[in-house]
Formats: sequence, structure tokens, C-alpha cells
Amino acid sequence: MGVKLGDIIPERAVERIRLEDLTGKAIAFDAYNILYQFITVIRGPDGRPLMDHRGRITSHLSGMFFRTINFLKAGLKPIYVYDGRPPELKRETVERREERRSEAAELYERALREGRLEEARKYAQQAATLNQYIVESSKRLLQLMGIPVVQAPSEGEAQAAHLASKGDAYASASQDMDSLLFGSPRLVRNLSIVGRRKLPGRREYVEVVPEVIYLDRLLEELGITREQLIDIAILVGTDYCEGVKGVGPKTALKLVKQYGSAEAALRHLGKSLEKSPEEVREAFLKPKVTDEYVVEWREPDYDGVKDMLCGEHDFSEERVEKALGELRAAYKRQKGVTSLDAWL
Repeated sequence: MGVKLGDIIPERAVERIRLEDLTGKAIAFDAYNILYQFITVIRGPDGRPLMDHRGRITSHLSGMFFRTINFLKAGLKPIYVYDGRPPELKRETVERREERRSEAAELYERALREGRLEEARKYAQQAATLNQYIVESSKRLLQLMGIPVVQAPSEGEAQAAHLASKGDAYASASQDMDSLLFGSPRLVRNLSIVGRRKLPGRREYVEVVPEVIYLDRLLEELGITREQLIDIAILVGTDYCEGVKGVGPKTALKLVKQYGSAEAALRHLGKSLEKSPEEVREAFLKPKVTDEYVVEWREPDYDGVKDMLCGEHDFSEERVEKALGELRAAYKRQKGVTSLDAWL
């Protein structure tokens, strides 16, 4: 879910962009974040995900394949960073999410039996979850496409922020704001949901455009340090702690600026948290990351991609061939060169 800081992000810290503005830039995507979007959204009217003849889900493969090609066509150099073992601080959050998904799955089956298809689809989206097959098959597809995959030891967003901090990526990309807490100098949002987007629970759509949030501008505009930004998140609530009931980001900002830290603000409020603010702060300042990764874009295995999608998962050969043609052209167009070797 991520921490809710949107209400205090100043306009001067945000730049609306086009995909083409990121041409030639390496972007480290939180893979789990984007996979959840695909398995949630790419579903039929009854809520069922796309599947092959063996009953294996293919929504994530369709989303990853076509969206990644769109990124490449726009000149982006995507890197997908996968979660490892969640930190112990996140255990309760993970358990709560699993419970909610289990409840939603039961409601989905009931709504489906009773013919309430619109409700069924909503519950199916809420019940969406990643399993080993979805994770490993998406990695395999990306590797066949020549896209670098980085395995994080723990939080994918922390590892993506680490790549951006080291300069191995221009920015991290996620819908969540946690990347800023982990120290990413730039956070790119809305890359995987560009275009018209349906508002949750409503029959209305909004136009979504990519945006970059700059950490240095954010801190300067708010007049705080990164540690204090984390303290604001602690008061509001993160995946590592529930926060203080009734305290939103604007109130938290005011409290942290007035009292200096989450601990001092909590004393003023006469409140306490189950988790130590210091422990949560350290989880963001010193997350478990690795330098043992290789960021390398390779010539795609076009036949391998086709065999996987069409031969194993029943994708339309005509549609895949057309997309592969776009993929070939995208690599050739990079920075005006005519070969992948010259581009790299």
C-alpha cells in the first residue's frame, strides 16, 4: 500500500513529463508493484484473469510484455527489481493483507455464484495476489526480452532506490511514495498507468500523466530533512507501523516541524506506537540492499519470447509477431543508432 504523503508533496517538487522525456534513462521499477497492477486490472467482466489452456494466469505476462515494449519504444531503459524476504517489521502488515485477500476471495466466489458480476470483479481485484509462478514466469519473460532483472534481498523499493542513489538508474519507479523514504533522489510515478484511468468504485475516468518527484526539492520546499520526512511517515503510518489514529500528513508535518522528531511529537500527543520510531526510521535509512547485481540490456531472444508466449501460453501469434517487430525497431531507434551494440 505504501505511505500516504500525497497531501504534503509541494507542486515545485513535482514535474509532469512525457514518456519521451525519459529517453535514454535507466528506470528501476518496483516489479511487484507493477505486477500487482497487471493482475488486478487485466481481467474479464466476471473478474477472472487471463489464462492459458492449462489454467495458468497470463494477465501479468500480457501486461509486462506489451508495457515494457511501450517503454522501450519511448526510449526508456527499464530495470525490474524484485522483492526478496520482507523485513520482520512488515510481518503484521503482510498477514493483514493476506487476511483481506482471503476474505475478498470468498466474497468473489459468492458474488460470482449469484450473478453479481460487477461486484465479483471488484472482489476479484481485491483478492489478487502474487505467487511463485507469476514471479518466476515474469522474470523469465523479461530475461528473454533482454531486460535486466535485479533480485533484492528484501524490499524491492529499497533496492530500486539504492540503484538510483548509486547512479545505476536515473530514478526509481513506483506508485508508492516509500522510495523517497528509502532515499531515491527521483521517484517516477504513473509510468504503468498512463492514459485514462477509472476511479476506484466509480464510473468516472481521469487522465493520468507521468510525473517525477525530486527528493531534494521536496525536502527544501517543506523545510525538513529526510529523517524528518520519515518521521512524518511514522506518525501517519507505514508498512512497518500503524501510526497515530487521526493524524494525517499535514498534521504530521506540522508536528515534526514544531517538535523536531516523531518521538517528541508522540510525547506532545501523549501517544505511543507498538513499534519503536527509531527502529522504523533505521529500516528506511539503512534497508537491506545488495551491490551484487548486473544491469545489462541484451539483444532479445525473439524466438524464445514467441515460443514462451505463443507455444506455452496461447498468445495470439499475429499480435506477438507485431509486438516483436516493434521491439526490434525500438532497439534500432535508440539514440539514432542502428545496432544494439552501438547503443550499449
